[in-house]
Amino acid sequence: MGIRTGVLLFVVLVIAALAALNWGTLATPTLMSLGFMQVTAPLGMIMLGLTVLLGILFIAYVIYLQSSVLLETRRHTKEMQVQRDLADKAEASRFTELRNFLEAQENIHMSRNAERHTALIARVEQLENTLAAHVGQLEDRLDRRATVAVSPVAPVTPTVVTPPPRF
Repeated sequence: MGIRTGVLLFVVLVIAALAALNWGTLATPTLMSLGFMQVTAPLGMIMLGLTVLLGILFIAYVIYLQSSVLLETRRHTKEMQVQRDLADKAEASRFTELRNFLEAQENIHMSRNAERHTALIARVEQLENTLAAHVGQLEDRLDRRATVAVSPVAPVTPTVVTPPPRF
């Protein structure tokens, strides 16, 4: 219980105690002036009734303030939730954009790699063809040399060389 509530409860108890202890005085009729006429009525009861009416008005005002604050808080909470949802959607769209950007970059890199791979394969095939051609030429040369070395040569007849006469 707060200090304000304790003070208000104390004041209400004091008023109730005074009214109970002085009930006879409060209920005694008295001649009262209302400004334009005079009336005989218990002044204490009228003052007590006005005090109770004032208390009821204050309670109604407090309830009105509390309810307006609660409604305002609820409205503010809904607006904050809408803003949070908007921020979440914006963040999600940023993530989606980032993912799309990264996928596009990855596709670009993959296509470049594919082009480089294709060019590399073409170059390797060209080098293989060149190497095969060189190997073929070397085999032809070896075959030619082998056939030249194996081909029949006309028989060589031995000639006797006689020395020239000496005189």
